Amino acid sequence: MPTVLVVDDEESIRTLVAYNFERAGYDVETVEDGRQAYEVIKQHHARMALIVLDLMLPGMDGMEICRRLRQDKIDVPIILLTARDEEVDLVLGLEMGADDYVKKPFSPRELVARARAVLRRFDADGEDEEDEESPKVLKAGFVTLDLSKHELLFDGELIDITPKEFELLQYFMENKEHVLSRDQLLDRVWGYSSATDTRIVDVHVSHLRDKIEDDPKNPVYIRTVRGIGYKFTDPSGRNA
Repeated sequence: MPTVLVVDDEESIRTLVAYNFERAGYDVETVEDGRQAYEVIKQHHARMALIVLDLMLPGMDGMEICRRLRQDKIDVPIILLTARDEEVDLVLGLEMGADDYVKKPFSPRELVARARAVLRRFDADGEDEEDEESPKVLKAGFVTLDLSKHELLFDGELIDITPKEFELLQYFMENKEHVLSRDQLLDRVWGYSSATDTRIVDVHVSHLRDKIEDDPKNPVYIRTVRGIGYKFTDPSGRNA
């Protein structure tokens, strides 16, 4: 049975989240201290399906835990819990490698639904990696996405990229020249078709532009289609 680790310093939150995940059929472990959580994850991440992680923690905050786990190449999916609404917090959390976020106060049902969506997408990615018929490298202009190595290169230079940014860029490149709505991207990349807002898509697009555009304010790869969403274009005109 998959194990969910719940990290929050509020006992009431830990109890509520644990109860709802157990009802949904998951094993649950809880930790209240950030530093302890990091050590537990390092030692036992192989048996963890998901981490539900509060941003504000004693010992080590959620952003630092995210940063260290991704630096350690530990790719367990992470959903952030945040009571703060400032976009900079969401941007930093996602940039550190979180897969999704839920704002406090939250609906336990929504949290479990988002967790299932993240896990479905994570499992689907694992199946794709084993598909011998799928392409291993996607190319457009100076952008090269190596699916087997999970690497992004721009003009031959290796670029740091988070797992979720990689998924989004892969979906864009597999659907070149197609206009993709934010709702469609939420459905296909994050695994749910509706959300309280679509900023999570815009944040990730902004990050990708910073990494693959010479001028992120005047993008040539990921273009905005006003009122709809985005379109990925190959400026070289190749159909690689």
